[in-house]
Amino acid sequence: MLTLIDDGRGFSRRSFLRIGSLALGGLTLPQLLAAKTANLTNSKILRDKAVIFLFMHGGPSQIETFDPKMSAPVEIRSITGEVKTSIPGVTFGGTFPKLAERAKRLAIVRSFTFGGRSDHDLRPIAGRESLDANLGTIYSRVAGANRPGRGMPTNVVLFPQSVDPTAGPNNNSFGRFDNVGPFGSAYAPLVPGSSGGGSIQQDMKLKMSRDRMDDRRELSTLLDGVKRKLDFEGFDDYQRQAYETIIGGVEKAFDLSQEDSRTIDRYDTSRLVNPESILKGRKLGFYPRYVDHGKTLGKELLLARRLVEAGCGFVTVTTNFAWDMHADGNNPGMEEGMNFSGTVFDHAVSVLLDDLRDRGLEDKVLLVATGEMGRTPKLEKGGGRNHWPHSAPLLVAGGGFPMGQVIGQTTRDGGKPATEPATVESLHATILHTLLDIGQLRLQTQFQEVIRIATAAEPIPGLRL
Repeated sequence: MLTLIDDGRGFSRRSFLRIGSLALGGLTLPQLLAAKTANLTNSKILRDKAVIFLFMHGGPSQIETFDPKMSAPVEIRSITGEVKTSIPGVTFGGTFPKLAERAKRLAIVRSFTFGGRSDHDLRPIAGRESLDANLGTIYSRVAGANRPGRGMPTNVVLFPQSVDPTAGPNNNSFGRFDNVGPFGSAYAPLVPGSSGGGSIQQDMKLKMSRDRMDDRRELSTLLDGVKRKLDFEGFDDYQRQAYETIIGGVEKAFDLSQEDSRTIDRYDTSRLVNPESILKGRKLGFYPRYVDHGKTLGKELLLARRLVEAGCGFVTVTTNFAWDMHADGNNPGMEEGMNFSGTVFDHAVSVLLDDLRDRGLEDKVLLVATGEMGRTPKLEKGGGRNHWPHSAPLLVAGGGFPMGQVIGQTTRDGGKPATEPATVESLHATILHTLLDIGQLRLQTQFQEVIRIATAAEPIPGLRL
C-alpha cells in the first residue's frame, strides 16, 4: 500500500512515501513492473488493438438472443418473440430492439458450439482450451502486464463489485476468471474492487488522513507536490515508473467520477430493473444476481471503455451468473429472465457500441459476447431451458472486421450448427490474431504456449484481419 506522509515541511526521500512495509530500496511495485515489462521488446508482435470480452455468465439461450426460430413449433421458438434488424431478413430475440437497430455494426455467429460438454465452466475465457488461463493473461505474457510509459495494466477483470461495492460477491464457483494457468502470477489480471486483486492492486492504493482525503482539491495539490518535489536521483527506471504509475494517470482511468455525467447517465442500466419486483418472494436462489446485473452492467462496460482507451489490452467483464434461466425456483424462466438480463444487455452493449464509434475506437476495440454454453432448443416445464452445449450465441463487434453479417446457420430447431461449426478454439484464434501478429509471434521461441493456443484452429471464417 502507498502511504503519503505530510509532516508539514514538504516531502523528502525519507519521509514522503512508504509502500507496504518496505523501504525505498526494496519496492514491491518496481520489481513487479520490471518483471512484467520484460517482454515489451516484442512490440512488433503487438497490434494496436484491444479486446473487451463480455462473459454472459450462466449460459444464455441462442434462441432468445440472436436466432429466434419463429417458424419452429411453439415449444422451440423464442418465447420473447423476435424483432427485425437493420440487416434484411435477419431477426433477433424480442428483448434486443436496440441491438437490432445496430445489427449492421455486429457479426453474429450462429454456428458457435461447445461440442458435447455443457458445464458452468469458463471455457471461452479461462478454460481447458486456453490452458486454464484467462485470455488476458495469455495476451499479457506477450505484451507485459503493464503498458510502458503509462503503467496501465494490460489485463483486467471486472465483476459487479468493481463499480458497486454493494453488489454480491464475485462468482468464482465454476472456475476462476483470474486463472493464470502455466503463465505465472506475474501475468494475473487486476481485479478492481476485490481483495483478490493481487499485490500490484494493493500497492496502487492511496492512503492519507481522512479529513484531507475528503478534499479532492487538497489531494490533487498533494500529488502535484509529490511530482514536483520528488528527488529521483539514484532511482532506477522501474522505481521511477512505479511512482509515476501510482501518482500518475492510471488511477484516473479506474475512477468513473472522472467521466462526463451525461455519459455516465447514458450507460446507466439501474433504471431498467426494479429490485423490489425482482426479489419479491425470491430472497433465495440467484435472483439477487439479476439485481446486481441491472445495477452494474452499464457501468462495468463504461469502465471497460475507459481502460482500453487508457492502454489496457484485454478487459473481461462478467455478468456474475445472470443468464441461468431454468425456471426451477432458484432461477427465472426464459421470458422473465430475458426481461431482466436481456433488456439490460441490449441497452448497455448498444451504448458501448455508440461510445466506441464516437470516440474513434470502433476499429481498435474488439467486443466479444458469449457465455459458457447455450440452452436446450425445446422449452421445459415452467418456460425454462436447460443446459445445452451444441449451440450457443456469439456476438462480435468492431476490431476492424467486416460487420453486418451472420456467420453460419443452425438446424431448424436451433439445436446444432447446420454449417461449419465455430468452436472455442476458433474463437480464441480470432481473438489472438486480432491482438497479435502471429507471424512475428512464431519467431519468438519463448512464447510456445501462446502460439499453441493461437494456432489450435483457424480464426472464425469471416472474422479475419
